[in-house]
Amino acid sequence: MPELPEVEVSRMGISPHLVGETIKNLTFRTPKLRWDIPQELKRLEGQVIRSISRRAKYLLIETDTGTAIVHLGMSGSLRILDADFPAAKHDHVDLKLTNGKVLRYNDPRRFGAWLWSAPDETHPVLLGSGPEPLTDDFNADYIAEKAAKRKVAVKQFIMDNKVVVGVGNIYANEALFSSRIHPLRPANKITQAEWILLTQEIKEVLATAIKQGGTTLKDFAQADGKPGYFAQELQVYGKAGEKCPSCGEKLEEQKIGQRNTFFCEECQR
Repeated sequence: MPELPEVEVSRMGISPHLVGETIKNLTFRTPKLRWDIPQELKRLEGQVIRSISRRAKYLLIETDTGTAIVHLGMSGSLRILDADFPAAKHDHVDLKLTNGKVLRYNDPRRFGAWLWSAPDETHPVLLGSGPEPLTDDFNADYIAEKAAKRKVAVKQFIMDNKVVVGVGNIYANEALFSSRIHPLRPANKITQAEWILLTQEIKEVLATAIKQGGTTLKDFAQADGKPGYFAQELQVYGKAGEKCPSCGEKLEEQKIGQRNTFFCEECQR
């Protein structure tokens, strides 16, 4: 599943091609993705795209008359193409511009979403979300207060969008390893010093992933460019049975909250 860095790189990639341009029309080749595609999105036709922002893993394409809210789901991707480029099997949504280009949404598993929000309204999918992890609002004091009475495993806690948005499975594993915190530790047993370190590591691993993904931005304007997970130097994720990069002991794997979790029993306490 595309995680926060992949979504942010998507935003960075499409923004130069869309902001300030006028939407000619929208084409929906399926009535439903994860949810029904609202026909209110047609109100965007003829409108100038004012900005493209990101909230959690949602992209917000904003105009004066409303906002298209896009989620990439499990397998979605966005490309900028010439409008006459033939649509492929899983190309479900086209946002065509008056300049002859099109933003094309591809999603083989159809678990993503295109939603609508009227001006000055917050869509229900965005309500109750925690702070963005790369902002100052996400800090050790904030998260320690949230965790004070929570006995849930710390890995599940930092992946809860009501606590902080966008800390997906890959980056939770990596940040906990870098912080030397065992993923099964109860959230309310993490010390203030450990929260300081963990919040720093979450910010660092996400920022590094976004920076690495920035090298793929040229792909957004190519017919075969379907950016997915970019090359990363992961320390533990997906490496069960391999040697720990710190101590050399075998890395372990366990399901926590239905998600594959990778850690070192020797290094993480």
